[in-house]
Amino acid sequence: MADKKNPTPEECDQQCESCPSAATCDVAKGKTAGLPKKADIDVKHVILVLSGKGGVGKSTVSVNLAFSLAAHGYRTGLMDLDIHGPNLPKMLGIETQKLTTLGNMIEPIQVTGNLSVVSMGFLLPDISTPVIWRGPMKMTAISQFLSEVDWGSLDFLVVDLPPGTGDEALSIIQLAPNVRGAIIVTTPQDVATMDALKAAKFVEKLDIPVIGIVENMSTLVCPHCHKEIDIYGSGGGKKIADKLGVPFLGSIPFDPEMRKAGDEGRPFIIRSKDSPTWKSVDAVMEELVRAVED
Repeated sequence: MADKKNPTPEECDQQCESCPSAATCDVAKGKTAGLPKKADIDVKHVILVLSGKGGVGKSTVSVNLAFSLAAHGYRTGLMDLDIHGPNLPKMLGIETQKLTTLGNMIEPIQVTGNLSVVSMGFLLPDISTPVIWRGPMKMTAISQFLSEVDWGSLDFLVVDLPPGTGDEALSIIQLAPNVRGAIIVTTPQDVATMDALKAAKFVEKLDIPVIGIVENMSTLVCPHCHKEIDIYGSGGGKKIADKLGVPFLGSIPFDPEMRKAGDEGRPFIIRSKDSPTWKSVDAVMEELVRAVED
């Protein structure tokens, strides 16, 4: 039995994978045997999209941000790190695609001339197949998504993370080069903003700046009287942005067309520009682009 006062390198590695200081301490920077080093990938800026809880529209923001960056002429990659619930293939309308290899490299799925994407969803036999993995397997997959994918030269890599502050977030911060910051997505109610605040504190502890807060599902415009209804309250995103001293990047209304866009695989940002919701989404995306450019 190993001496608990002097753990083996393998035991150190296992502990580092779940340690909240993994991205900053000497051990987690690769000084034990077996911990992978920073991936060798040609990317200027890695942008993380997080939420403290599920169901707040984090993937919607990730998809629309990636499309907006690509539309501005930036070479953009989109990485779906929600290993257990990969939704980006569906939201992009490419769920039937499969990843292929060329030589010893994985080819990402090309969505537009400037936008490519990788997701666990492209590796599953069908959409109902569950991924039943522990932390080390997820870390290996994340390492492969970085180092073994032929991303080419990227200006931005947008990373859509699962809810919470677990293995996937720790792994990408440890493995990816040039992590420039995190975008926190929330809905207005206290239950969501409380968890969003935790996500923001999490990335700050790992010396990653919070680029800003996006409030999703902020209001519903009644289709009959056209009044705004605060289904989940109001102002929660602005409140935590002020508390953290970070930019509030804007609000996105609750609109059935947003749900339809995701189900149809057509990001909302490329839909009709006549909608007031589209104007809100476009304004948030323009703020996001400006923020990540800076």
